[in-house]
Amino acid sequence: MTDGARAATGSGRTPREVGTHCPYCALQCGMTLREEAGRVTVLPRQFPTNRGGLCQKGWTAAELLDHPERLTTPLLRDPVDGELRPAGWAAALDRITTGVRAVQGAHGRDAVAVFGGGGLTNEKAYALGRFARVALRTRHIDYNGRFCMSSAAAAGMRAFGVDRGLPFPLADLGRADTLLLVGANPAETMPPLVRRLTELRERGGRLIVVDPRVTATARQADLHLQPLPGTDLAVANALLHIALTEGWVDRDYVAGRTTGFEAVRRAVAGWWPARAEALSGVPVADLEATARALGTAERVIIVTARGAEQHAKGVDTVTGFVNLALALGLPGRPGSGYGCLTGQGNGQGGREHGQKADQLPGYRSIDDPAARAHVAGVWGVPAEELPGPGVPAYQLLDSLGTPAGPKALLVFGSNPVVSAPRAARIERRLRDLDLLVVADLLLSETAALADVVLPTAQWAEEDGTMTNLEGRVLRRRALRPPPPGVRTDLEILADLTARLRAGGGPVPAGDAGDPRVVFAELRRASAGGIADYAGVSWERIDERDGVFWPCPAEDGPDTPRLFGDRFATPDGRARFHAVEHRPAAEEVCAEYPLHFTTGRVLAQYQSGTQTRRVAALRRAAPGAFVELHPDLADRLGIGDGEPVRVVSRRGELRAPARLSTAIRPDTVFAPFHWGGAARANSVTNDAVDPVSGMPEFKICAVRLERVERP
Repeated sequence: MTDGARAATGSGRTPREVGTHCPYCALQCGMTLREEAGRVTVLPRQFPTNRGGLCQKGWTAAELLDHPERLTTPLLRDPVDGELRPAGWAAALDRITTGVRAVQGAHGRDAVAVFGGGGLTNEKAYALGRFARVALRTRHIDYNGRFCMSSAAAAGMRAFGVDRGLPFPLADLGRADTLLLVGANPAETMPPLVRRLTELRERGGRLIVVDPRVTATARQADLHLQPLPGTDLAVANALLHIALTEGWVDRDYVAGRTTGFEAVRRAVAGWWPARAEALSGVPVADLEATARALGTAERVIIVTARGAEQHAKGVDTVTGFVNLALALGLPGRPGSGYGCLTGQGNGQGGREHGQKADQLPGYRSIDDPAARAHVAGVWGVPAEELPGPGVPAYQLLDSLGTPAGPKALLVFGSNPVVSAPRAARIERRLRDLDLLVVADLLLSETAALADVVLPTAQWAEEDGTMTNLEGRVLRRRALRPPPPGVRTDLEILADLTARLRAGGGPVPAGDAGDPRVVFAELRRASAGGIADYAGVSWERIDERDGVFWPCPAEDGPDTPRLFGDRFATPDGRARFHAVEHRPAAEEVCAEYPLHFTTGRVLAQYQSGTQTRRVAALRRAAPGAFVELHPDLADRLGIGDGEPVRVVSRRGELRAPARLSTAIRPDTVFAPFHWGGAARANSVTNDAVDPVSGMPEFKICAVRLERVERP
């Protein structure tokens, strides 16, 4: 029987229950699933991250388990009429194996690529990276987490030597005296977290939000800074400038625990508040009030999220706020620090164990000879046979089907036709492939283009682990097996590995479809790495509501809080880095006079493949919209609800207008959960951060047009 589950009695009348976690965001809220008379319901479960609460997405998650649109058989594209038709597993796997061998035989190993997802379990993320590098022997693997918190990850690595979303437990947010949220809207993206904000304010703490829109979170703030999109770094430098001027910098901390401060001090000397106001639109008085709240409180936390990070200067922007946190002496101080709100369910663990183009399990660099030797030893292959680093997600997607790029792509847990920037271009790239394979539970927009579609298990049908935004490793538990004809991603990867290795010897244990076996190998592969899971076991997770990495030994402690004594750098000191504001990759002009930004709404999630199919969520958020200020609407003659067209240099989207004073008059907003004519990412800019590879989702230049009704 699955751990944590209570099975039915022989009478068949006792319901079966299992304690597991929500399939959506990185809070990974605890929930209980109950199956009775074939019907699955979601019940509350006390867990540290959500304490029994769930958002509407979590409460309705079980509706997808028996959804009529669910895939339950492989689909193959008919070469004659081009239609996708049901097929058996043997035929589907044969088609993939034959196609992969043909492409690699003609174009080399790197002609096949793998694209993963931030919602895959740790076991699946690990197995996918292993499959790419050992079975396919390709360097081309990356994942949609590159579009999530990669800029914060890169900034964390260069400042602290480690990347963990929150280096302290989530509960600290509610205990802070001042909490600064930059580009974060948890009231809509992760509603159970709002309890922490309520706790903070009930204790007399101050909540300050930096966001171009008056979001549901901003409406709860004591102070809301509403900058022009793309100017957050100017705000960060101005806040540090004020802290220096007013004497709020912790000089002893800076001297004893950091390096590089002098260069930063010189860089921010020119960021007087009036200059930042002229650039960002944030009044000097608000900048000064924010700096005072940060510089004079006892417990202070600074948190960034996608609004600050999804820019072509996202790493530098996050670094600006990390510099501020270090100057105030926050990281490693109890109840204080810097953190990032990870977005996807396993955005943290998904990159730690091998989906990222430049990383091996345990957050090891694929360029490090010692790291390669260690992982190769676990995998039972010569280190020299491991491929080198690949390219970041957008560069990989944009190279598909080109003369120098991959000719085949295997996609697990992602829908880049909707989620990638400049999406129409990426859709064309996918159509140019010789072979596209998509493993998913529903026919997403990407799966609809595939040559082979493989039906996969859902979260309630598989065991495994996830790592939430705190670095807490959790247990996902199966309530029931997948429907007949459906396989788990691990089983699919094991089957493909066996076929691709035909005649090449026995399949190693880590290529098995059993998640316990895979996790045991993951622990060995991660041992000694930055993200060390060697001491994490399923049993230990069950006993303790999760285990925080790093955890090197089963009989040793885990690490809920980082940086208490030292940082994960060679000398134990954090690194300041001087960063300068620079304009967005694309600025407004006469032809494209407005700023365009994107984001999420409460009732939908990511590309919407799942949530758009849940009736209650469709009623709550039935379709896309374009949010614009009434003054702008009046100037353009646009009425509320009228169809409009947002046009950029890359494409356009069409959706009804939604008039709101929550948006700046020079900016328009659209959610990115829909495809087709309403696809927001048809418009977004594919300029990327030079360090993280993060595309500039949050700002580009557009014009707005009325669409005449027929």
